[in-house]
Amino acid sequence: MAKATLLVDALKRELKARGITYAQLAEKIEMSEASLKRMFSQKNFTLQRLDEILNASGIDLRDLSLSSTEESRLISELTHKQEEEIVGNPKILLLAASLLNLLSVEQIIKIYDITPVELTKYLIHLDKIGFLQLLPNNRVKLLVARTFRWIPNGPIHNMFKQEAYADYLDSDFDGNHEMIRVVNVMLSKTSAQALLNRMKQVAREFSDQHQEDASLPFEEKQPISFMLAARPWLPRPFKELIRKEYMEAKLKQSSKK
Repeated sequence: MAKATLLVDALKRELKARGITYAQLAEKIEMSEASLKRMFSQKNFTLQRLDEILNASGIDLRDLSLSSTEESRLISELTHKQEEEIVGNPKILLLAASLLNLLSVEQIIKIYDITPVELTKYLIHLDKIGFLQLLPNNRVKLLVARTFRWIPNGPIHNMFKQEAYADYLDSDFDGNHEMIRVVNVMLSKTSAQALLNRMKQVAREFSDQHQEDASLPFEEKQPISFMLAARPWLPRPFKELIRKEYMEAKLKQSSKK
């Protein structure tokens, strides 16, 4: 992650910690709230705008630099062995996922069938593998970055592919806050890459919204799973009807590039 991006993320955290909303900040620097949100989302600041924001919010650039440096030390991915230790126990996996979703230990005990003794035991385990720092009274400090992800095709990713994907898609997606779209198109390599870049941006915005809603009362929130996927693909019945000579020509063409 670029240092500029880390700095913007640190600025967002500092604004949130001070209770400064986008609407309040936009008014102070004489900018529309929509434009300000877009600027933060795209992480594209001029030095003049950054200076105006810092002055309006009373934030020191040095504090931001220290915060962004701390963020860069956090882990964005566990090791294969660490993931195996988590996925090997459903309650540890539940605890890790719940903490990533910013649930407190009190909320976890209230919602799930896990005892305080078990909770402490599993928190100690997650502390040992470097996922979090366990503080007094079972308070926790996550040691994972905002860009944290499970290892692609790693133990946890594979577990979800085997057990959760079919269950996730077993829905009509016609309820409140539900939607599914399957879009099949023909794109150039340039357009396909632009699509992937846009999907990455949407995923970042989704993660940012998660952080912004963290301060809301628990009762006002609900778990939402958001899945983005794109790859060259044809349904198997279609694929089986492709002429052999056409496929051979495509493979030969690809090998030349």
